[in-house]
Parts: sequence; C-alpha cells; structure tokens
Amino acid sequence: MSATRKGLAVRLGGWSTRHRKTAIIGWLLFVVAVAVVGGMSGSRQMTNSENGTGDSARAEKILEDAGLQTPAGEMVMLRGDRPDGWRGAARDLTARLERTGEAVRIQPPVRSESGREALISFEMKGDPDTAGKRVEPVVEAVKKTESAHRGIVVYEFGDATAQHRLDDMLTNDFKKAELTAVPLALGILLVVFGALVAALLPVLLAVTACVGTFGLLALVSHKLPMFDSTVSVMFLVGLAVGVDYSLFYLRRERDERAAGRDAETALRIAAATSGRAVLISGVTVMLAMSGMFLSGLLLFHGFAVATILVVLMSMLGSVTVLPAMLSWLGDRIDAGRVPLLNRRRKKGVHTSGGVTVKLMRPVLAKPKLFAVVSGALLLALSAPALGMKTEQLGMDKQFGSDAPITVAYQEITGAFPGGPAPAEVVLRSDDIASPRFEAAIADFKKELAASGRFGRTVDVEAHRTKGVARIEVPLAGDGEDATSRRALDTLRDDLVPKILGPVSDQVYVSGELAGSRDFNDQLKTDIAPVFLFIAAVTFVLMLLCFRSLPIAIVSILLNLLSVGAAYGTMTAVFQHGWGADLLGMEPAGAIESWMPLFVLVILFGLSMDYHVFVVSRIREAHERGLATRDAIREGIRTTAGSVTGAATIMVAVFAVFALLRMQDMQQMGVGLAVAVLVDATLVRMVLLPSVMALLGERNWYLPRALRWLPSIGHGEEPVERPRPPLVGAGR
Repeated sequence: MSATRKGLAVRLGGWSTRHRKTAIIGWLLFVVAVAVVGGMSGSRQMTNSENGTGDSARAEKILEDAGLQTPAGEMVMLRGDRPDGWRGAARDLTARLERTGEAVRIQPPVRSESGREALISFEMKGDPDTAGKRVEPVVEAVKKTESAHRGIVVYEFGDATAQHRLDDMLTNDFKKAELTAVPLALGILLVVFGALVAALLPVLLAVTACVGTFGLLALVSHKLPMFDSTVSVMFLVGLAVGVDYSLFYLRRERDERAAGRDAETALRIAAATSGRAVLISGVTVMLAMSGMFLSGLLLFHGFAVATILVVLMSMLGSVTVLPAMLSWLGDRIDAGRVPLLNRRRKKGVHTSGGVTVKLMRPVLAKPKLFAVVSGALLLALSAPALGMKTEQLGMDKQFGSDAPITVAYQEITGAFPGGPAPAEVVLRSDDIASPRFEAAIADFKKELAASGRFGRTVDVEAHRTKGVARIEVPLAGDGEDATSRRALDTLRDDLVPKILGPVSDQVYVSGELAGSRDFNDQLKTDIAPVFLFIAAVTFVLMLLCFRSLPIAIVSILLNLLSVGAAYGTMTAVFQHGWGADLLGMEPAGAIESWMPLFVLVILFGLSMDYHVFVVSRIREAHERGLATRDAIREGIRTTAGSVTGAATIMVAVFAVFALLRMQDMQQMGVGLAVAVLVDATLVRMVLLPSVMALLGERNWYLPRALRWLPSIGHGEEPVERPRPPLVGAGR
C-alpha cells in the first residue's frame, strides 16, 4: 500500500465508508446536541471596555467596576421658522417625554446661536443595553410633538434610537443574507453538477457545520465574549468554505467515476487527492486565523475562534460525513437530474470547457508576457490602497446619508457642534466630595470655555459613594473632523492631566472619537506581527506540502496580490467613491478600522483553497511523469471547473453581504468578493501558470539543507488513467 493510501484523509474516508451509519448519525447528533446546549446556555456579548483598547477602554472599565453603566443618552432638536419660535413645542415635548416613563434627567432647552434651534437632552431609564427595545414611546412622543406644532421641525438622535435602528437593520439584513446565500449556492451547484442531490449535499453539510458552530460559539462566549457581528462573519465564512470543501471532494469523486473507476477506488482517490487538499487547506486557514490572537483587540480573538471552529467543522464534515454519504448514495448522487445542465463529457474527466483550454495555450506559449500583464493589472487594482484611511465608522456613516437617523445627526451637529458625540472624561477619586475636587471641576469648566474648542453644555455626573465621576464634554466640529481631533488632543494632553489629574487616582478620556483613535492605534500596532505570522505559517505549510522553496515563496506573493486587490477596490469604492453609484452604494470616505486586518487574514486563509487544490493537481501530474508545462496544462484544465464553481459560490455569498445596508458589511462583501474573483481567475488561471512555466523544473527546487523534509504524495497511483467507458455504460 502506498504512502498516500495511508494518509490521514484516506484513513478518515475509509473509516467513514465502512461505518456509514455511525459517521452520518453521529454527525447529526453532535450538531443537534451542541446547537441545543449552546442555545440553552445563551451567549455573552462584549462589554464596552472589552470591545475597546487604550484609555477609552480603561475609562469604560472604571464605570463597569463601579457598577455604573453609561446611560443611553438621547437628544431632540427643535427648529422653528423664527428665533425662539420653538419654546411652546419644547414645553410640550418635555411634558410628553415625562409621561412616557422612559425618559429621565430631562435637561432644559439649550438655545442655538441663531436662536431658531433648541436642543433638549435626556437619558433613557434602565439598562442602556436594552434601551433600543424601549425607545418606541419616546419616538412616538417626538413625532406627536412635531405634528402638534406647525412650523416646527424635530430631529432625534441618541444611543437608544441608533440601537433600535441598528437592531432592526441587522435582524432584517442578516436574515435576508442567510435566506439569499443558501439558495444562491444551491443554484450554482445545480449548474456545476446538473443534479439536485449532488447540489444539495454540499449545502446541507455547510449549513449543518454552521449550525453546530453556532452552538459551540455560544458555549465559548462565556469565556470569550463575542462582538455583535461575529456570528454573521462565521456564517459567511462557514457557508463559503463548507460548500467549497465538499465541492472539491465530490467533483473529484465524480471525475474518477466518469473516467471508469469503480465506486470504491473513486472514493479512495478522492480522499487521497481532494480530501488531502481539504485537510491541508483547512489546517492552513485555521493557522492563518489564529494569527488574530496576536492582536491586542478582543474583537479579533472572537473572530479567530469563530472562523477556526467553523472551518474545523466544515473540514471534518467534508472528509468524514461526505464520503459516508457518497458511499451510501452511490450513483443515486445523480438523482434529480436537470436535463440541460447534466451533459457530461464522454471522454472521462470533467473540464472547464473550451475557454480554459484556449487560454492556457497563449499563457504557456508566452508566459513572460502574461506574467507581466497580469502582475501589472493586479498592482493597478492595489494602487488605491496606498491612500487608505481607516476609522471606526459612526452610526451616521454606517446607515448612509439618506437614513433619518443620519440626517438627524448631521442637523444636530450643524447647530450644536459636538453634541451627538461628546468626549467623556471618567475619573476615580476618594476626594469627590471634597471642596478641592469641586474647585478643580469649576476650573476645568472655565478652561474648557476659554479654549474655544468645546461646546457650552458640560455635564458632570458624580457618584460620591463609589468615588467615580463622569464628565461629558462636547467637542467642536462634527465629532470626527480635524477640529474635533484637535479638541480631543487638548483635552487628553493638556486640560485633563493638568487640572483633573492632581485630584484623581485615575482619569481617562473616552467617547466615540477617543475610542476610534485608540482602536486605530492598536490596529496599526497589530497588523505587522499578524501579517508576519500568517505569512510564515503559509510559507512553512507550502514548503512541507510541496517540498518546493519557489512554490512556497510564490504562494506568499500571490496571496499578497489578492489582498492588495481587495484593499484597492475597497478604498476606490468606499473611500474615493469610484464606481459607487454604479454599485448602488454610498462612499463613507473611510474604511472601517477593523476591516484591513480581518480581510488580510481571511483572504490569506481562503485563497489556500484554490492554491492547494490547483498546485496539488499540477504536482500530481508531474509525479506521473509529465513535463512541468504539460503538468501545468493538465492541472489547470482538470481543476478549472471546480475552481470556477467554488469561486462563483464564494463570490455570490460575499456579494450578498455587499448588498446589505450596513456600510461595514458592504465593504467586507465587496472586498472579499472582488478578491476571490481576482484570485480564482487572474491569479490562479493566468499569473500562477505563467510564473510556474517561467520557473520550469525549478518549481520543484529544494535546497540540500531542507531535503530532510518528509515527502508527501499528491496522487493515488502513479499510473495512467484507464480507458474511458463505452458509451451507454453505467457508472
């Protein structure tokens, strides 16, 4: 028996086919069990301090340790058609808010410089985390006030209304994404296989892997709390990876059956080749994802756990449950044939059709030209990324400029700079009740007013029994621009340490702008070690897998070009607005701060699907005795159909997320969809074969110092394929 037959993928596949009921029923019981247990245990979301970093996170931690939560603040601006014409409406609104029983600490109206606007600030009673679910009576009170007073326009913005809008959007959008992505994947697989059962199998395996991971994540969240969108990201990756892994395995088994192999041999070859590629790809993806643990942000730790778990589940399902199902179904896998989609070639192996074959001729005839042209195109796609600007996108940018909540934010900010997004000074002191502390607060307010960089309404909330104080300081500007950033610098570097530092044990500045800056600073620190880690992991795994130094180096370079294309596209569309109108999207002027690191890790992992699959077939052909160029032609030809199908599914799934209303989901969807499309076409079908053709036999070079590395086979048997079956013979 060959070394390949003794490989892990073959052993797992062999066990599964011999114990079909155990493999299938065991998988289903495990998925149901973890889903039920996870659902019963519930999940824990990150707190504000856990989701942040730096001084802003330390400020939130002081409040959490003291058992204090930052209340859900709301503000309503009334605009009249003449100065002070809002006064009657303001009295009416205050009375209506009091009657809701949800609004507390309602402040007297603050008059704008023009006198036409008034701002009423208040807080939502109770837990700020549930304020969005209780804000409806307040929203109704605001609407009724506007209806009752002719000539008065009312705008409301705050934590509760934003949370209400966000929860509604996330619930509807992600439900829409999940309901759209699964039928899309099924439809594409119908085209690939031409049979309903063959199309359903990969989708069912991917969905069960995601369901099982839902349960596992709920259990893990009690030790490692999760971000709101972590589960959605997990589903996105899990569906794409799960379907792809099953597609690769199933397509190879179908190819071998079409070539005349008996059922047992076809499954064994599929396990030894595609099954092995799935294991290598899965391990590579999981190790790449583990690079996120090097980040100082808990957000990425959650992403890492979620993606590692769903890839592990997808990988295990593909190399155990899938062969068991194939063994049980036999030729019934082709049940439910779609007549126009099931025209199989009589020559044996599936190919991608004439396009790929025709493309390979010029690519391999003039590899230098195609390498230069494709490389130049990828660099051109990557070029906009040189000017990428990142920030934590506020609610106004997340929702889009036409959303009512965004309009309200902009109108309030225009009339009352800094109001909707104030800085928050949090301090701990044993002397909060002392005259010295009160004098420092008075001096602090005077300095704020004298500087001209802050709003007029400074709200001080002292909790004497807990020794904690919270001070809201409106920043000049719109809360994000250069004016607001200078005000924050003045607060952090000058006023707070000089005036409040001497009377505080701990004092930090938080708020939306401060949190965004701290988050960005941490990401800039994180990205280098994370990149070095995943690059090193990819290099080592490719070196071990193919015993080739050039292929390991080329793998890194090709991945970087795919990532660069994603960065460039996101920057061009969402920062500069190039082509945004054609896509029906609105540029935010910046990229969500967590996106570059996330996309880097995800793409480095996912691109290994195609790379390992394609290069394995090239190596397999080379080990059968073909010259390198012939092996390249054979490897690309025989994998093009699977890669095209898998890439189409990934692009479709990611594109669904690009159609959601949240700006960060749009950015992620567009970036990943473009990168996968470029990776599966321009990179794997043009640049990879042209570079390998230029290298020739040097593709398989391994320095003498590394020849101790184990030799891993890439095919089932180094023999020629049997003659294709006679026309009309069954499989």
